[in-house]
Amino acid sequence: MFWNNHNPTIKCSRQYMSAIFYHDEEQKSKAEATMIEAQKQARGQITTKILPAETFWEAEDYHQKYLLQQHPWVLTALDVDPDDLIKSHVAARLNGYIGGYGKPSLFDVEWEKLGINEKMAEYVRKQMLRNHRG
Repeated sequence: MFWNNHNPTIKCSRQYMSAIFYHDEEQKSKAEATMIEAQKQARGQITTKILPAETFWEAEDYHQKYLLQQHPWVLTALDVDPDDLIKSHVAARLNGYIGGYGKPSLFDVEWEKLGINEKMAEYVRKQMLRNHRG
């Protein structure tokens, strides 16, 4: 899933780089093995770093649920306190769907459980189709 949801061959600055962080040798080995397989399919050299998990810094507020923040009326309707945005499961799910990740059929099963109304569900569905990423 990781390798299919972004372009791992793009070279970015450190703050935007593609990375897999591992906690133990088993995770490191699995990450390395999947990278070898992904490289066979890639159109360029994979630049993703495989690094030990150390101190993790949360991104600034304006980076949190960035795709969802481009749709302020949805955020307002969710009534999520800005301080709680990073921890909101619903905001995380909607951020992905609005960004075009996931399948409409899965969203159709899930949207009511997310506590959103039909109008919002229809809007998110349209955004999914417009921004579809596979």
